[in-house]
Amino acid sequence: MKYNLITQSLKKWAGLNLTLAAVFMGASQQIWAHGQAADMVPLYQNMSDFGADVKKDEFANIYTISKGSLVVRAKPDSDTVLVNGKPLKVSVPLVVKNGKPVVSKEFASEIFQSGLDQTFKVESVAHPLNGLTSKEISQTFETISKSEHAYANMRFSEIKLREPEKDKVWDAFINHKDLMQDRVAEFTLLKGKQVIEGAVDLKTNKVTQWKVLNNTHGMVLYDDMLAVQEIITKDKNYKKALAKRGVHDVSKVVTTPLTVGFFGGKDGLGQELNVLKVVSYLDTGDGNYWAHPIENLVAVVDLDNKKIVKLEEGAIIPVPMSPNSIANKNDKSQFKPLNMVEPEGKNFSITGQTIHWGPWCFHVGLDSRVGLKVSTVTYKDKGEKRKVMYEGNLGGMVVPYGDPDMGWYFKSYLDSGEYGMGTLTSSIEKGVDAPDNAVLLDAVIADYTGQPRVIPNAIAIFERYAGPEFKHQEMNQPNISSERRELVVRWISTVGNYDYIFDWVFNNNGIIGINAGATGIEAVKGVKARTMHDATAKEDTRYGTLIDHNVVGTTHQHIYNFRLDMDVDGGANSFMELDPVVAKNTRGGPRSSVMEVKERIVGTEQAAAQKFDPSTIRLISNTNKENRMGNPVSYQMIPFAGGTHPIAKGANFAPDEWLFKRLSFMDKQIWVTKRDKDEQFPEGKYSNRSVKDTGLGEFVANNDNIENKDLVVWMTTGTTHVARAEEWPIMPTEWVYTMLKPWNFFDSTPTLNNGADQKQAAEKEQHKH
Repeated sequence: MKYNLITQSLKKWAGLNLTLAAVFMGASQQIWAHGQAADMVPLYQNMSDFGADVKKDEFANIYTISKGSLVVRAKPDSDTVLVNGKPLKVSVPLVVKNGKPVVSKEFASEIFQSGLDQTFKVESVAHPLNGLTSKEISQTFETISKSEHAYANMRFSEIKLREPEKDKVWDAFINHKDLMQDRVAEFTLLKGKQVIEGAVDLKTNKVTQWKVLNNTHGMVLYDDMLAVQEIITKDKNYKKALAKRGVHDVSKVVTTPLTVGFFGGKDGLGQELNVLKVVSYLDTGDGNYWAHPIENLVAVVDLDNKKIVKLEEGAIIPVPMSPNSIANKNDKSQFKPLNMVEPEGKNFSITGQTIHWGPWCFHVGLDSRVGLKVSTVTYKDKGEKRKVMYEGNLGGMVVPYGDPDMGWYFKSYLDSGEYGMGTLTSSIEKGVDAPDNAVLLDAVIADYTGQPRVIPNAIAIFERYAGPEFKHQEMNQPNISSERRELVVRWISTVGNYDYIFDWVFNNNGIIGINAGATGIEAVKGVKARTMHDATAKEDTRYGTLIDHNVVGTTHQHIYNFRLDMDVDGGANSFMELDPVVAKNTRGGPRSSVMEVKERIVGTEQAAAQKFDPSTIRLISNTNKENRMGNPVSYQMIPFAGGTHPIAKGANFAPDEWLFKRLSFMDKQIWVTKRDKDEQFPEGKYSNRSVKDTGLGEFVANNDNIENKDLVVWMTTGTTHVARAEEWPIMPTEWVYTMLKPWNFFDSTPTLNNGADQKQAAEKEQHKH
């Protein structure tokens, strides 16, 4: 019955112009446009030229054309198509000739320029946090190049917008007005053992800041990676070491430039050295060199002098040679199509870099270091834009390995602080990396030469069904239920062998999820054992799992920290804890015990730094604002992890490890600090080869009071990655989760649209008087 109704409705639509359609029934008939014979072109090729996808519904005989947020549904021989659910008359219909769909050359311009897609809107007032444009990045470089400070071969780790003052940004955003403030570009240059921090006034084209930091190590840049490969392949001693391992063609060797951390000199490397450690893999032609590690051979490369300064060798382990292609073995044709089509257009709109979806409004951007940034997050409640969060992003992350051997002990990568995860953004492919209904946004950042670099499809935005929002079935009464929708903002970064997927997930009920997924290829170790029955297997797998013949997946961790500048209904917030406890029953009756909730406010930064105990409810509360029942409006913080470990835990290392001298963020899941605009990264601003913690450990050292202050929450989550065979040769995405949940932020169920809002608003007004 359902299919009959669909067929009838489609026939009705197709019959909008049956008289004209009859003209096209014969293949020999001429097709006319504007009184002249139309020039017809193949539909699929024509749409592909315009960057659009075409899919045919064989049952309904409908062609669906999609490009970005625009969806066009066309039925052969009808001069009316549907553009995002709205009818549009075209000069010449789509027709089928010799079994192939064809359209007029005017068809594309008619549908794409119809103006019926309202997803993208022109920004009448620029958001004050809009990133630097390609023109502004070029302008910054030119200004520096013409200044007295310029020198040859300038190497940039970043060029980005200097953010205006927070209060001014909020005022401009909430009141939809121009900030009227000159834009300033900040930049960081790397010059040997120096880091140079500077700024350019984009209005006056003047360098307004030039600060030299001596004996400071910056990020690893793209040209460092190129230099390492060249240095290795030309070194005679390295070639001899390869030959011992049966590798005679150095052109088949792929190097990985790895940061070395700092061990207080225990590894013989002084902190002043600008070095990388290099481990290598053999390209056997199977498309997966990661499966063929050249074990127990480590080169220490001096980046300043462009040479190997130390060659570390251990016992010779044969290179694992079994083919391990990671080419997709799954033929997509095995699946029937799963088309996610929004025939009436998107439920969200994009104005510049600002996203509007239901009650949510927020700004998105891409930072070269931390990647996706979500800013000025508000929720419209009873017609009022209520502040939730000023800025949220990945603060930093660390991937420490647990193997003490020469090629592994130093591996504790600070992916964003040492390599720049934004610069390593991976373009998103629709239909695989994100669903078909995603809208993809480009981003522009500066490359290491100071020139603008456009990253296509850097951010994906899409809506999805997420189960029932609520449901209740009263006996003999109509069902009460509602679907839950989520808006997902996705960004992906590829750091060497691993790919990291970050999702910001907005729910109409006020919940914000921040999810991190790890996929890609595990870093593996070459061993002698083929199976667990071999004589060396026990020792070979002491620090990992045998996941293939002669291949061990080494145990390690993925630990993420998210920096969340919370503004719950305003900038004065407090950190509150609620503890459900068992207490003695003092009111009589048969019960001996009761459940009570103890409430307390945490007063200082150091008291707020703590491990995650799921029995305690942690809130960022605005005690100056109340809901209609008199409870302070709040948001709950939940770093609950998932994946291999259902509850977030800290680093699996002894407390005297040097890593703990450099980092504090990884071992506690909740941190709350008084906002300081210069405190941006949990591992510190310059973490490469750092000798002490210049991040969260330093931020909380003064133990600021955090009661009724402008607060930043730092949530740490992660997983201990114990390898398994099912993750080899490529790893299914392993997710960990954090969540921000409204807690008495609203007056009632925010998604229950039954007139309650008007009633509650009236109650509030009455209460005021």
